[in-house]
Order: sequence, then structure tokens, then C-alpha cells
Amino acid sequence: MNRIWGCLKKVESTDDLLNIQVIGKNKKYYNNSSYAGMNRNVLRLAFPSILANITVPLVGIVDLAVAGRLGDASVIGGVAIATMLFDLLYWNMGFLRVGTGGMVAQAYGARDFKSIMRIFSQAIITALSITFLILVCQYLYVKAAFIFIECSPEVQTLAKSYFFVRIWAAPATISIYVFKGFFMGMQNAISPMIVDVTVNLMNFGACIFFAIYIGMGFPGIALGTVVAQYTGLALCCILTFAHYRKLFKYLNIKESLRLSYIKRFFSVNGNLFLRSICFLFIYTGFTSYSAKYGDMPLAVSTIMMKLMLLYSYFIDGFAYAGEALSGRYIGARDSGALRKSVRVIFIWCFWIAVISTIVYVFAGTPLVRLMTANSEVIENARPFLPWLWLMPAMSCIGFTWDGIYIGATSTKAIRNSMVFAVIAFFITYYSLRPIWGIQALFAAFMAHLLVRSVFLSLLAKKHVFSKV
Repeated sequence: MNRIWGCLKKVESTDDLLNIQVIGKNKKYYNNSSYAGMNRNVLRLAFPSILANITVPLVGIVDLAVAGRLGDASVIGGVAIATMLFDLLYWNMGFLRVGTGGMVAQAYGARDFKSIMRIFSQAIITALSITFLILVCQYLYVKAAFIFIECSPEVQTLAKSYFFVRIWAAPATISIYVFKGFFMGMQNAISPMIVDVTVNLMNFGACIFFAIYIGMGFPGIALGTVVAQYTGLALCCILTFAHYRKLFKYLNIKESLRLSYIKRFFSVNGNLFLRSICFLFIYTGFTSYSAKYGDMPLAVSTIMMKLMLLYSYFIDGFAYAGEALSGRYIGARDSGALRKSVRVIFIWCFWIAVISTIVYVFAGTPLVRLMTANSEVIENARPFLPWLWLMPAMSCIGFTWDGIYIGATSTKAIRNSMVFAVIAFFITYYSLRPIWGIQALFAAFMAHLLVRSVFLSLLAKKHVFSKV
């Protein structure tokens, strides 16, 4: 435990960066002269990310758990549809985290302080501009969304009441993406962990307080999330000032708006934006198709998706480490360290996949019970449990490569992998739907994971290792 804590406790601040003399050759700084040293580097980034990630789904899980105690399956469905509406918005904004992280990591490796602050300021300006558009267009957005989303009138009413409260957290939510990407690019996994844990603990307490204790009911769940997000934004600002205030002297807003720099920023992030849209086709397709089968199948599918993605937050901790380290070593032109980091990260990811499969096999039903007290929902979920068992094996390779490619800023390849994954999802679903019904949705989800894994594995030599 002392060794693990030693890996976790260090935050690489401005002082660490400014003290580097020859970043590409400084073996002591990188600590990459042995696999043990690289393992420490990976764990220092991965474990805080895992601790943070396992709290991330608590935003949705807490909302579902509170909703599950406020009413029947339609209440759970209301949260599911409202969450999908936010996924349509926020997942498209995910490029602000991953794009910022990859570019900052490469600038960090190259010891380019001006680029670090230029990327950060461009991302913040982009986040605030997008937020303004979202708030202005919120009513048109919801009206348009329900033209395509089929659900019962009761679920639609509940979803709208949730949405129009939680939407006011958008400025905080989207800005936090930028801060988290910046922190990871700076090889600092502790600060995002602190932010995520704080936000999710606050969400837990505030949702219960407003929805149950105060008696606001369903809208109180959304209000708790709003309070939590602004708490997280304030904490991001405090941590940035505490660790990186010495870099503020390199901040030049005018230079950040130069056309050549803007083109580079949006070239990388444009591909990631398209990647996010592809994700949305899959995840919103999964939810909206589930809704067509009725409120009960929708509730079951929502819970199963949350549980499948719960595993991914463990793998994503190492994917984030891959993002930070691959970007750092590419920026420093250190081929040996890059290959060693990729090897170590994949060893960890394979072991996590094995352990997660065992947990899903033996604890599937208890995990469902954590999500809902509705016995009918629990019973209807049993036929879908085998998909949980397949999730780790089908996804661990693709999830891990995703982070490494982002650090390499090979965003065109990531985009293309998701285009093929979307095609695989819909072909599989429509091919199997007449035979399997709603089970075809889960088969389609697994198909898209398999395509991502194969595509990224085959192209890694060209799009990752050749960059050094």
C-alpha cells in the first residue's frame, strides 16, 4: 500500500516542469529506465483516474437510484431519456477534454510553455462559446429531440422537467472538461480525481437533500446535479491557480486567436467532435430503440448500460494514463519510453478485464439490485446479464488504444474507427432484430466494440509509433 500511495501522491506542478533541463534525455525525470519505473509512472496517472472514474457514473446512478424510489419504471425512464438528451449535448463536447489533454501532453513533453497556455485558453474560449449557444437554443433543442424520441407521454413530461433544471449546469460541466484535459496533459491525475470525487459526493448529497428531504421530488434530482457541477468548477479554478499560476505569464489571448493556431486546434478537435457524434449515434440509438419496446425494457436497458459502462471506468483510468504518457513521450521524441509505456498499460488492462469478467459473472444480479428496488425490473434484467460477462473481453483493447491514439493526436484514425463502429452497430441490430428482438441491441453494441478494437490495433504502427 505504501508503494501505491507513493505513486499516487505526487502532483507534477509548474515547478516540476520549469526545473527540467533536457526533457528528452532526462531519464531520472521520466523514470523510464526500467519496467518498474515505467510501471510507477503508469500507476501514478492511472490509479487517481480510476478512483475518479468510479465516481463518475455515480451522477447517473444516484439519479437513477433516487428516481427508482420516487415512483415506478416510468420515473426511471424519465431519467434515462433526460440523460440521453444531455448525452447528445455533452458527449459532443467531450473533444474539449480529450483534445486538450492530448495536445497539452505533447507540449508538456516538448517543454513548450506558450503552447500549453495557448491550447488551454483556446479550449476555454471554445467551451464558453458553445455554452452560450446551448443555453440560447435549449427549448428548440428539446422540441426537436422529441420529434425523434419515442416514449410514453409520462416519461416525456418527467424528462422535460429534469432537463430544464439541469441545463443551467452546462457552463460548469463543459468548462470542467477543459480543466480535466489540461490537468491530464500536465501529467497531473490527482487534481481531476479531487474534482470528480467532490462533484459526485456533492451530487449524492444534494440530490437526496432537494428531492427527498426538501420534498422537491423529480426536479430536485436535477437541481442537486447543478449545485454539484458549479462546486466542481470552483474547485478547478482553485487547483489551477495553486499548481500552475507560474504559467499564467505565458498566457496570450491575442496569439491564441491567430488563424494558424486556430486551424491546428480545430483540426485535432474537429475529428474528435465527429468521433463524439458517432458515439452518440450508438448510445442514443441504444436508448431510443429500447424505448420503443416499452417502459419496462427501457428501464432494464438503462440499468444494463450503466453496469456495462461501470467496468469501462476502470479501463479508462489506464487509457487516460496512455493519453498523458504517449503525448508526453511523443512530444519529447522518446521512442523507447513510448513503446514501454504502451506495453505496461496493456498488461494492466488485460488483468482488469479478467477480474471484471469474474465480478460480472458472480455479482450481476446484486449489481442490478443496487440500481433499483423494483422487483419486476430486477427479474426482467436477468436474461440480459450474459452481456455483462462479455463486455470486458470485447472492449478492453479498443478503450485502451483510444487513449493512446488521443495522446498521439492521431484523431483522424480515431474518427474513422468510430465511423466503421457505427456501421457495424446498425447493421448488426437490423440484421438480428427480427430474430432476437431487444437482445439484438446488445449484440450490436458488442459488434461496435469489436470493430474499434481490431481497427485501432491494425493501425497502431502507422498512427502511434511512427510519430516519434
